[in-house]
Amino acid sequence: MDSSRNGTQPTGRAAQRAFCIAALPDGEDLAELGELLRTAGVAVVGEMIQRREQPHPNTYLGPGKVAEAKAAAHAADANVIACDDELSARQERNLEEALGLPVVDRTTVILDIFASHAGSAEGKLQVELAQLEYNLARMRGLWSHLERLGGGIGTRGPGETQIETDRRLARDRIATLRRRLEQVKGTRAVQRAERERAALPTIALVGYTNAGKSTLLNAMTGAEVGVRDRLFHTLDPTTRTLKLGGRPYLLTDTVGFISKLPHQLVDAFAATLEETRRAELLAHVLDATAPEAHAEIMERAVQDTLEEIGVGESARVLVLNKVDLLDEQARDELRFRHPDAVLVSGVSGEGLDELGERLERELAHTLRPLDLLVPYTDGGSLAELHELAGEVSREDTAEGVRVHALVPARLAARFARFAVAS
Repeated sequence: MDSSRNGTQPTGRAAQRAFCIAALPDGEDLAELGELLRTAGVAVVGEMIQRREQPHPNTYLGPGKVAEAKAAAHAADANVIACDDELSARQERNLEEALGLPVVDRTTVILDIFASHAGSAEGKLQVELAQLEYNLARMRGLWSHLERLGGGIGTRGPGETQIETDRRLARDRIATLRRRLEQVKGTRAVQRAERERAALPTIALVGYTNAGKSTLLNAMTGAEVGVRDRLFHTLDPTTRTLKLGGRPYLLTDTVGFISKLPHQLVDAFAATLEETRRAELLAHVLDATAPEAHAEIMERAVQDTLEEIGVGESARVLVLNKVDLLDEQARDELRFRHPDAVLVSGVSGEGLDELGERLERELAHTLRPLDLLVPYTDGGSLAELHELAGEVSREDTAEGVRVHALVPARLAARFARFAVAS
């Protein structure tokens, strides 16, 4: 079964007009690719899907379908072809020759978005590394016109071909970027060690891109992280202190996931994703307004990425965000489908108290009850107990202050000298 359609061209005729193609076995559509292109500033003017178990090894689409795509793209006034999979260099070259238009694949679009959104020095290094590693493997297939000696007179003979020169330069740059990212990783490790010294339980916000994680972080902690309605707006992790029941926790906002996230990006953002690996609890944020079929795709994409980075079995809470955009019937349907989820709105604040209580319950195992007798002369330790435990039970005695408190287990040893029998 094949399907195709022409999109409605926006007024003013966009500079880049993409005709989307895909070879899919069943079920999925091109809505996600369209959203990626919109985020990259490209208008979608049409699409075509060929139902097949595997893409054609040479032309991605079957030869007959390629001819149909060429006619449809021309009729839609497209000036670029966007493919919903990562193409091999051979597929990309053959498609460009057959269609007479530039061809970009899904990975290229995602890398372009990351490049335009990277704001920090670390983010820029990570994106450049991912782009170089992606392109290095494709130089032979795409840059065949560079298979020649690098210069003129004096360079004939056992000289370096231009493609070999470019590959060597790319490998040298990759090595440099890896060294610089290791330095950044060291700096991040120092920052993490400072946080771990405080021994506060950590919660990581994870989820599909544009699910509203940054909005939730701002609403729950009073942070002022930039928020926009676009994919991959947040690339750098942000950690803020979250107070639950008067007790401090750490809440980290992480880079969003997506279906078929390029492995180059997973590798390049390893330092960023390290924050997810080290969290005691994951809050999986899902867009409650997504249609059921698309929500399932989002959930699967997040689960696949979490498994890829080694935290597929970590404790987590499902958080359905943006419920302010739903009526009561839609909310009831969500509660039926996800009975263990917490329904919230980062914009209106609805459900945030319930979410805080749920997170606190899930992290109760990270706390240890202590019975202490703290001398009156050690006011600093009493103040620290109040900071770490929120409300504490205390009784003034002749010997000092009897205290019963719940504190992070990793900090229990700090107060061991005050321990008494309960």
